[in-house]
Amino acid sequence: MRLEPIANPTLPRRLGLPALAIVATVVIASLLAMIAGGNPFSVLGLILDGAFGSKFAILETLNRATPLIFTGLAAAVAFRAKFWNIGAEAQLYAGALITVVLGTGLLAWPSPLLLPLLALSAVIAGAILLLIPALLKTRFGVDEVVTTLLFNFIFLLFISMLLEGPLKDPMGMGWPKSARVLPEARLPRIVEGLRLHWGFGLAILSAIAIWVIQTRTTLGYEMRAVGNNPEAARFAGIPVNAVLMKTALLSGGLAALAGFSEVAGLKGSLTLDLSPGFGYTGIIVAMLALLNPIGVIFAALFVAGIFVGADSMSRAANVPTYLADIMLATALLLMVLAIMLSRFRVVRD
Repeated sequence: MRLEPIANPTLPRRLGLPALAIVATVVIASLLAMIAGGNPFSVLGLILDGAFGSKFAILETLNRATPLIFTGLAAAVAFRAKFWNIGAEAQLYAGALITVVLGTGLLAWPSPLLLPLLALSAVIAGAILLLIPALLKTRFGVDEVVTTLLFNFIFLLFISMLLEGPLKDPMGMGWPKSARVLPEARLPRIVEGLRLHWGFGLAILSAIAIWVIQTRTTLGYEMRAVGNNPEAARFAGIPVNAVLMKTALLSGGLAALAGFSEVAGLKGSLTLDLSPGFGYTGIIVAMLALLNPIGVIFAALFVAGIFVGADSMSRAANVPTYLADIMLATALLLMVLAIMLSRFRVVRD
């Protein structure tokens, strides 16, 4: 048995297999719910109802999807050029850190000036953080999977040191958290009285912008060319290392916007548990979206819906919330298999 590349995969093959992967994920989740003692149809219904069954549920799902769109875009952009950025978690915290440093009183500017500056500063912070692994890769051939992954742990330890030291809120009753950002540094709510903020709007605009870059610009063409075949791209005159550097800057900046939106739009301060793994979950989002920027929006809503719905389902059906983690892991594995089978056929020797 061997895998043989398919020269021109048909549209049904490219779209049908990923759709089948989602259906298989639902079936497996239903079986697991039944093993856990719940009615599979009831459990799935409770997940849907908890995620989209009311105005509050929908807005909470959109709120949870916001950082996932940013980190999903970060992974999609990098993976498109075969730059394996596994460090979106560190870049997210870099964006959150600079937002807190500048937004807690260092700059007492009005919101129309302060918020764009904070967002731009977060992008720069995330880009610089990913620039280091990119330089190590392009100059010395160091595997970016290792460096970006290690940066997650290194930067979180750095954040922990700051929260126990210079950034610790003296009014925080001993808890390791920063001071709250100024009201001028807070993103306004889309719906008054609820938590959804304009970070979600920024995430949608970012996805559209990345789609335009990838499909309508020279940089997007170069990123696809480098991702498909770097040697052929180099032979054609494309500066491969420069493209990888630009890709890294863009990817790191997008992930950092997730940290900016979580601090300025939702939490108001920096804590070690700011992200429950948004950087890693963004990889799942990107893979479910087949690295398509617009698809990232819908994949993020799907993943956010599972998490939000699982919380409600767990309380109503007495089924562990870990079912959501299993669903996402299964969806990722099956989607990777579907992508492979959409591009290769199994041939018996």
